[in-house]
Amino acid sequence: MKAAHIFYSGRVQGVGFRYSCRQIAMGFDVTGWVKNLDDGRVELWVQGEEGEVGEFLKAVDESHLKGLITKAVVNWTAAEKGLTGFSIPH
Repeated sequence: MKAAHIFYSGRVQGVGFRYSCRQIAMGFDVTGWVKNLDDGRVELWVQGEEGEVGEFLKAVDESHLKGLITKAVVNWTAAEKGLTGFSIPH
């Protein structure tokens, strides 16, 4: 199991970005969360089998969200134990 911790910059808040990520995640065998940051970025944590996580990230990059993202910083790390579902914490 691998995890990707991504910080998205651009016009990523107030446009349904988090909800779209959650919808996309439903099509993959991944868990994680996505939330807005005070500095205008969106933070995403997604984990699962490395190939599945990669396909999820590709789907986000190829979705309608692509035009809203100006920068994505991706850090790969070990998965967290006990994480279930895909949420939008507040």
